[in-house]
Amino acid sequence: MTAIVEKSSARSRTRAAGPAGGKRAKSPYPHWFYLPAAIVYGVLFVIPTVTSFYFSLTRWNMFSSKFIGFENYVTFFKEPALVSGLTHTIIYAVVTSGLKVVLGLGLAVLLTSQIIGRGYLRSVVFFPVLVSTIGVGLTFTILMDPEDGLINQSLALIGIQGPGWLTDPSYALLSVALVDVWKGVGLATLIYIAGIVSIPQEYFEAARVDGASAWQNFRSIVLPLARPATFTVILLSLIGGLRSFDLIWAMTRGGPGFTSDVIASVIYKQYQAGFYGLSTAGNVVLFLLVTAIIFPLSRFLNSKEVDL
Repeated sequence: MTAIVEKSSARSRTRAAGPAGGKRAKSPYPHWFYLPAAIVYGVLFVIPTVTSFYFSLTRWNMFSSKFIGFENYVTFFKEPALVSGLTHTIIYAVVTSGLKVVLGLGLAVLLTSQIIGRGYLRSVVFFPVLVSTIGVGLTFTILMDPEDGLINQSLALIGIQGPGWLTDPSYALLSVALVDVWKGVGLATLIYIAGIVSIPQEYFEAARVDGASAWQNFRSIVLPLARPATFTVILLSLIGGLRSFDLIWAMTRGGPGFTSDVIASVIYKQYQAGFYGLSTAGNVVLFLLVTAIIFPLSRFLNSKEVDL
């Protein structure tokens, strides 16, 4: 069974190399065909990015700006609330992406098996993805109310004293992270389902002939051949977690205190307070954080995909 997977990987590498010994085929389109896309990319990404870098070095408002160098960055990293927001962002991204990978893979394996109502269950799992993030946040804020919330009332029926999910500093950030997982795991499941159903059935038939168990099928066939789907889920979940704002703002507004503040909510609070230069510096820090994590991780995962 392992030999079958290895042969498939060898054929994939041969196809990837191509008939020209690894040389990429020349594009049939003239270079000026790329000009419209380059203009849109430059206007919507390059120019705003460069402008943000410049204004992060200034003290500015709607009418004037004064160049102050790296003073905004020094202030950013001296403020405990800002640094804790950066830490919370990383924790939030790791927790949500890890749970989405594990739960998404488990649900995908279940929903690609021969179970009754498989199509309906797929729709149910994916439905939260379609719901407004603000709507989900407001709904769970009510459900997690420590006094009148349905969750704590249900726990009280079986003799369990429910915590203050959103009011206890120890639970607030992780509570929002769990809601984020509930809302986003459907997309991870969908990606995994696409990866699993694309696996040729010959592998499973050969495993069945060899007398492989369900666990052996999962470990030796599904896990290796669904690796591209895993990489996609990891990258999308990490990007979403690092940039998270709307769900946290709807549920806790960074509270209680600053215990569930992430860098995006800190940036928003600084902007509300009129510290435009400091909030712009925070945006640059967030941009560099996402780039520093996602770019090398993407290169690493892609290299692992080729060497599968």
